[in-house]
Amino acid sequence: MPHKYDTVFFEKDLLLFRIKLNEYQIDQFLKYYELLIKWNSFMNLTAITEFESVFKKHFVDSLSLIKAVPDIEDHSYFVIDIGTGAGFPGIPLKIAFPKLKITLLDSLNKRVKFLNEVIDALELKDISAIHGRAEDFAQQKNMRETFDLCVSRAVANLSTLSEYCIPFVKRNGLFISYKSEKIMEEYENAKSAIRLLGGRYENQIEFYLPESDIYRNLFLIRKEKLTPSKFPRKAGLPSKDPI
Repeated sequence: MPHKYDTVFFEKDLLLFRIKLNEYQIDQFLKYYELLIKWNSFMNLTAITEFESVFKKHFVDSLSLIKAVPDIEDHSYFVIDIGTGAGFPGIPLKIAFPKLKITLLDSLNKRVKFLNEVIDALELKDISAIHGRAEDFAQQKNMRETFDLCVSRAVANLSTLSEYCIPFVKRNGLFISYKSEKIMEEYENAKSAIRLLGGRYENQIEFYLPESDIYRNLFLIRKEKLTPSKFPRKAGLPSKDPI
């Protein structure tokens, strides 16, 4: 049965990242898009709603993580997505790379209800959506320093994001921040925080989304040492008073 949407541009974009989806995965992305638009009509999930824009600026952007983790398709990495919002990048990553075991964390319960509907509708396995704050969950034994990868597209400065994210990452794992601007100035301000939290700068990957002038930066921090137990500080402090 032909799609009522033309996904040729999406598939071409992904081929530039060496990602090839099957028909079932494309259908999952289409269902995800339809649910996003449906729920967005009565709650604020995204300002971007036009079909091609959602696929490029949310879906392709989320999957650009493969530029930082080229072997992501072949491993059952444990991944946590902090401040996932409408499920980016976690749900696109799960659809494209089904072996991943993904935890989605968001502080707004309404969004978590949306995420759970998407998970059920798309019949996704080994993925869960949790309502809560990073500052609280990072202190829990079953969550702290247990993830291979922590990813975030949340809008926050790198110092604050590092305090939210690095505590979740196991030693030798990676925290990868999706940024849409050049962040070396942010990094200069975050250097001491990253070191204090047990991380070190590893790399940044700069690129433009396919067939666009949309700049992206994947900023990689490697976890070298265990994070001191006092971090993250109590809820609200990392954003009000960055380290």
